[in-house]
Amino acid sequence: MIKLIASDMDGTLLNQQSRVSALNIATINQAHAQGIKFAIATGRTLDEARPFVRKLNFQPDFITLNGALVYNQQFEPVVQIPLRHLTLQHSIQILQKYNLYFELVTNAGLYSNSRQLRLQNMIKHLQHLNPTLLYKKAFSQATARLPSLKIHYVPDYQQLLQTKNIKVFKIIAFNLQDSPDFTDAKQELALDDQAIITSSGRNNLEINDRQAQKGLALKKLAQQLGFDLKEVMAIGDNLNDFSMIQTAGVGVAMGNALPEIKEIAQYQTATNVQDGVAQAVHYARQLQ
Repeated sequence: MIKLIASDMDGTLLNQQSRVSALNIATINQAHAQGIKFAIATGRTLDEARPFVRKLNFQPDFITLNGALVYNQQFEPVVQIPLRHLTLQHSIQILQKYNLYFELVTNAGLYSNSRQLRLQNMIKHLQHLNPTLLYKKAFSQATARLPSLKIHYVPDYQQLLQTKNIKVFKIIAFNLQDSPDFTDAKQELALDDQAIITSSGRNNLEINDRQAQKGLALKKLAQQLGFDLKEVMAIGDNLNDFSMIQTAGVGVAMGNALPEIKEIAQYQTATNVQDGVAQAVHYARQLQ
């Protein structure tokens, strides 16, 4: 019997238009009415994640920033795991050595050191979501969206890190130029045993404290709710979903998931374009 379902967002709950389909919403609401709890498990911040699930008839729990910040249904942080100072400084040095663009996700918001590279990253992301989208159209959409994003721009990250009480929960780096150095940087970053290196897309990497993983956060949430892990389902598609799919009693890989995710999953659903989450939730209801 499945009592708790945790779903990733990008490439999982969200379709190619970065929207939650009506079928996904309806199926999740039906499962909740049947008594199944639901949680969002994402690499996004809470502010980025909340708008996508406002059509749900209930308030889900939120595992955000890959498990570095976990919120209860009252949006109170119940888990906070920032990067340790040495890991933070070492990671920044490596990313700068390979000349990679990266951003810092902190307790004071998202920080970037280049408006131009942030725009370039948005254009690339939009074209990745919709490969038929022409550059001119992607540029127009990104330019329109950029001012609405809550991004702080600083010329120097080190100046930011000297600010009192600043905590960095995640570093996200992007391979804007499709550089072969990206793989080398990832391998070097992985040598730090206090960090966990994952990704939510083909051209990014995400750095968290080793204790900040979706799987560990999901295990804590299940314990708080009084559920055994065999009563938990986790749905995802990318490397930052690996730990929770491995942890859950029923791990579900999206049809568009990476091979590494499909290999460890007990069940494979349809793609994010084909309402794969709705299919997985329906499967969970059949297990009742």
